[in-house]
Amino acid sequence: MKKSKTIKVGIGFATGRKSFQKVLRTYIYSFNESGLVENKAVSLNLFVAYDLLYNKTTATDYTNMHQELVDQIDSSKFIGSTFIEEEIDYLIRESVINIEEVRMIFGRGYAAKRNAILYSAVKQNMDYLIFLDDDEYPLAVTNTKKTAIWGGQHVLKTHLEFMNQADITHGYHCGYISPIPYMEFNEKMTEADFRSFIEAISNDIINWDNVMSAMSDGGVTYADTKILTSNEAFEVQETKHAKFISGANLGINLTDPQRIFPFYNPPGARGEDTFLSTCLSERKVLQVPCYTFHDGFSTYNRLLEGVLPTKLKFIKTDTEQITERFYKACIGWTRYKPLLLYITQPDSYVEKIEEMRRKLIETLPKISAFFEKPDFMNILPELEKYNKNVKKHYREFQKTQHIWAKIMEHFSHEKD
Repeated sequence: MKKSKTIKVGIGFATGRKSFQKVLRTYIYSFNESGLVENKAVSLNLFVAYDLLYNKTTATDYTNMHQELVDQIDSSKFIGSTFIEEEIDYLIRESVINIEEVRMIFGRGYAAKRNAILYSAVKQNMDYLIFLDDDEYPLAVTNTKKTAIWGGQHVLKTHLEFMNQADITHGYHCGYISPIPYMEFNEKMTEADFRSFIEAISNDIINWDNVMSAMSDGGVTYADTKILTSNEAFEVQETKHAKFISGANLGINLTDPQRIFPFYNPPGARGEDTFLSTCLSERKVLQVPCYTFHDGFSTYNRLLEGVLPTKLKFIKTDTEQITERFYKACIGWTRYKPLLLYITQPDSYVEKIEEMRRKLIETLPKISAFFEKPDFMNILPELEKYNKNVKKHYREFQKTQHIWAKIMEHFSHEKD
């Protein structure tokens, strides 16, 4: 057992993929190469919340770590259903919150998985927590002279350089960030049609300018060499009542638990990072100079074995897998946009929803025909459903924060 160290760092994965062990191995090797494993001032602690239903996996797909990796970290915590039940019993026994309130924090969905990691890290007295994703790798790719140039990234080390200056740190992303494939427009669907559709369902992160920039490079977002060669962090400014962050390559300062907010998403939706963004008006958020490569279509697993392609593939609408991923992303965006508008633009909410509805009525038949997938017509009913329930979801969003605050107050007293 290693001696207690000065800075306790949590490394969090909310995962459901069988490839998790490969990704974990790559990151731990990266921690070693950056000098963190041998750094006596830093304690590395793994927190993994796993979902067995997402890809029909078993608990051992996550817990069965190779001994070589175990030896390079100080502790590991695997969060499954048994762990959650034990913590529910603990919180009720300590009269912190009741059973109904517990379910709102540790329910289903990615927000619940992230909250379980965040909760565990606070309870284990971590100073900082860095969230990583199981489809993002510590690599950056640039497009120089029409050739892909690759470079390793010290993700954790970079966050730690800036973490004591901020409440939140988040890095940059390259690779296949957007689920929108490369498309060649035609008479079935023009560029104007697709722009109207994207504007209807998108948010301030996924917007038309970003989409067109990525599409012109075949769906790939390349790293900015200026960021790669700098050591400067930038404070994130508030835009429409939010300081936008991402859910991975994300650091959270845990030294004062009462400054921490929970994750939330409407039932069946995503956007937990976006909703957290709306809570950060009075928090310092820094964007730090490190990239992760997002393998959004699971086509570059060989990167983890050292195979570095000189060209990245265009992601085209020529397979059912790619079309299905884009469809599911559209459903997810549609489900969480009503609540996002309700939080950030309450005075114009009705008008915004009406505009969204009008654009979808006009474009969904063309989208369905272009992708040869009638399921796209489901997007409008999803909008109506989540619009109808937006006030209920807003109350849940607020209540989740209230419940979380009680838990954090409990742990603050425990630390005193």
